Amino acid sequence: MPRIARNLVDNNYYHIVTRGLDRRRLFRHKQDYELFLETTAKYLKQYKIHILHYCLMPNHLHILIKAEVASDLPKFMQVILQVYAAGFRKKYKSTGFVFQNRYKSRLISNDSYLLECARYIEYNPVRAKIVADASEYPWSSFSYYAKGAKDKIITLTNPLYLDMAANAVERKTAYIKFISEARLYDSIIDKEFKIS
Repeated sequence: MPRIARNLVDNNYYHIVTRGLDRRRLFRHKQDYELFLETTAKYLKQYKIHILHYCLMPNHLHILIKAEVASDLPKFMQVILQVYAAGFRKKYKSTGFVFQNRYKSRLISNDSYLLECARYIEYNPVRAKIVADASEYPWSSFSYYAKGAKDKIITLTNPLYLDMAANAVERKTAYIKFISEARLYDSIIDKEFKIS
C-alpha cells in the first residue's frame, strides 16, 4: 500500500512525533539525549527549519517546527533520525531499525493551537510521571521559556509566548502556570499519535 503524502505548506507549523521501534528506549543515557540535540543543532543550519518546542522522552520525541520551506521538513527529519540511529546502533552494537515507521507530522493550521501544542509537548514528562514538575526535566524546551535558559536547538521563539505578558518576568510566570495546567484532551492526542 503506498504511503499517504504529507500535507506540506511553506511557512507553517508542524507537530512532529516519532518513537522507538516496539516502544523501546531511544535514549538510554544522558549522552544519547545530548547526541540527538547535537545532531539536530548541526543539521538545523542546513535547512529552512525552525524549532520552537521539543521534548525528548525515553521512548519517543516531540518537536514543534516551523518550516519556512516545507519541502525541507522531510529532508531535515530524515537526516537527523538517520544520523542519530546510526550513532545509536554503533554505540549499542545493535542492528535493524531504531525508530518505528516514519515520523508522524500534523500541520498546525490554527495559530491558537501553537501554545496548546507547546503545553502538551513540555508537560509530557509530568504526565508520564517521570518528574513531578516540568522544570525538573532537562530534555525539553521548558527551561528556555520558563527560565530564559539558552537552548542549542530553539531557533524561533513561539510568537504566542511573546504575547503572554508585557515583560519577561511576567511572561515566564504566566508560561509556567499555563504549562502546569493539565488538559482533558491530552489522552485524545496520545491516541492520535499512538503514543499510549
